[in-house]
Amino acid sequence: MLKRNRSLRHLSVIASITSISLVTGCGVFSSDSAEGEGPIIVGTTSAPSTLDPAASWDGSWELFRNVYQTLLSYPAGASAPEPDAAESCRFTDNSNRTYSCKLREGLSFSDGHALDAEAVKHSIDRIRKIAVDGGPAGLLGSLARVETKGTDEVVFRLNKPDATFPFVLATPAMSIVDPEEYPADALREDSEVTGSGPYSLESYEEGQEARLVRNGNYKGSADRQNSAVTIRYFQDSDEMVGALKDRKIDVTLRGLAAKDVVALEDRRGKDDIQLVEGAGTEIRYLVFNPKDPWARKAAVRKAVAQVVDRPAIAHSIYKDTVEPLYSMVPSGLAGHTTGFFDDYGSPSTSKARQILLEAGISERVPLTLWYTTDRYGSMTKPEFEELRRQLNETGLFSVTVKGRPWKTYEAGYRKGEYPVFGRGWFPDFPDAENFIAPFVGEQNALGTPYKSPEITDVLLPESRRRTDRGDVVEQFEKAQNILVDDARLLPLWQGKQYIAASEEISGVERSIDPSTIMMVWELSRKPSW
Repeated sequence: MLKRNRSLRHLSVIASITSISLVTGCGVFSSDSAEGEGPIIVGTTSAPSTLDPAASWDGSWELFRNVYQTLLSYPAGASAPEPDAAESCRFTDNSNRTYSCKLREGLSFSDGHALDAEAVKHSIDRIRKIAVDGGPAGLLGSLARVETKGTDEVVFRLNKPDATFPFVLATPAMSIVDPEEYPADALREDSEVTGSGPYSLESYEEGQEARLVRNGNYKGSADRQNSAVTIRYFQDSDEMVGALKDRKIDVTLRGLAAKDVVALEDRRGKDDIQLVEGAGTEIRYLVFNPKDPWARKAAVRKAVAQVVDRPAIAHSIYKDTVEPLYSMVPSGLAGHTTGFFDDYGSPSTSKARQILLEAGISERVPLTLWYTTDRYGSMTKPEFEELRRQLNETGLFSVTVKGRPWKTYEAGYRKGEYPVFGRGWFPDFPDAENFIAPFVGEQNALGTPYKSPEITDVLLPESRRRTDRGDVVEQFEKAQNILVDDARLLPLWQGKQYIAASEEISGVERSIDPSTIMMVWELSRKPSW
């Protein structure tokens, strides 16, 4: 039975990005045009795990958004998806079960092959046919089949009403690929990309860099402000910020450590670096593996939830650049609640001990907490060491922490190797649905089945019937109550969006879409004075 004492907190939609300039004056080094002096170089700690959209439901989307194209996307300043490869898209019925898109004229891939309705159908169908564990097939649960009408119209028949389907089509997971280069029943094996996005992938060195150049065949909504962009992948924030200060890169995207953010703020006016801050919907959370003999016990999960001190993590580790999070839906989205705080309150060893004793657990609970060493920034390791300290200090747990690079880490959690593991989530689209639906069901983004019939069979279908997304708060509140009761997922914090850039770079404020993915075509060099 759901508890009724949860106080709910409703906050306004995500605030627009604001810029904090760390330099005054006009002593900048710049080119004479937006396309001068070589490519703009973007640094990030979030390297792709794959180049094939059918395999990825992760940070690989950062690259995908810029080299592939989707039917719909988010132009600068948009809060809802708008046509991109499509000329127009709409529901053609009153029940939100038939969605039709008409393509732009003359579309082609970077290799010159035609992009038509069959190519779109091929791209979507292969996601479901290949069905990579933890891959994007989970986003297509409402899709029954894809049809084509002539060469320029694609019709999506849904098996149930789904007002969020346009948001799904706007995710980089639904990137359109060349049928001649991407098999219908297998992933592409080489390190090449054949897309129709604003840029072509000129070269790619795994874990090192991706070189992007303008795609001469591109037709879409992106107004490219530069001729080329190179994305460089770093192992940690220190190295990346050092490269920015040494002018080896122009912009940082993901992975700025809290100490670097604080240091950049403190040096306002002393460095030729700007820091752009925006409200974000990035979250961090723990996942409990139902196959593990200890993590599968509800009492163990709830005891952990009772002990974890989120404000201490936010303050001591992240220097208040993040905020404690008490539900899987972040603040700023309709349907956000504070369920974990309402149920558990402040951290309490005595309450956690009582939870365990009532379940017949009197010995110290052995748990291993796993994290990725190169995906979410250099503060992830200290964060997990702090979690270990908090849990072990109670005398109720015997916790160890272990880390792996993302590629092997991801493979490990998909195989169910980790009792408890950390994940980050950058939204597929800015809706509370995207902080619940991807984590439940047999096939989800976590690689660990999470059966919750009330969420998957009742609450989510109810919400998807509502075109007005502000009218689904009740369903999402109930879903979050279930997540709190199960404690299979434990939210930790919600992050802000920070981008550091050379003062000569413009367009940074416009470069982040509502799902916090960088549209590198918005970046340019300021003209010389």
